[in-house]
Amino acid sequence: MSSSFCFSRSLSEDRPVAVLWSCQLGTGARSCVVKEDDDFLEHLVLLRTICLGADARDELHVVAVDSKNASGERRPVPIAALRSSLLPMISLRGLELVPPVTFVLQCGAGPVYLSGQRVTLEDDAVSEAHEEELSEEDVDEEDDDGAS
Repeated sequence: MSSSFCFSRSLSEDRPVAVLWSCQLGTGARSCVVKEDDDFLEHLVLLRTICLGADARDELHVVAVDSKNASGERRPVPIAALRSSLLPMISLRGLELVPPVTFVLQCGAGPVYLSGQRVTLEDDAVSEAHEEELSEEDVDEEDDDGAS
């Protein structure tokens, strides 16, 4: 089960830059796939938090990420080992993944909650056009001020 919530950090409302993302791993769903969008823009998945649910048993829970490596091979890599009595939660910084990416609960019954952001990097041409519009508006405003 995966869900997303829109959180716009762009100047323009029609182009969200960051979307909050979360999923739950457990006995019902051992994996969660974050798919890539077909919009020809670059996307990133920023994983921020992995935590055990309140009803998770005191056993080892291992979460792995399955994504293509530089050679194009898919191989799951463990990124977190949690246990409710020792380490029930971790916060991550700097873990940026390119979709499609699959998160897998390798061992443990869960529930394990993952959360982070899906980021769409703006197209440089669109960004430059938007900056030009803003600078033209600034010039127009200065001309209006000078005429007064």
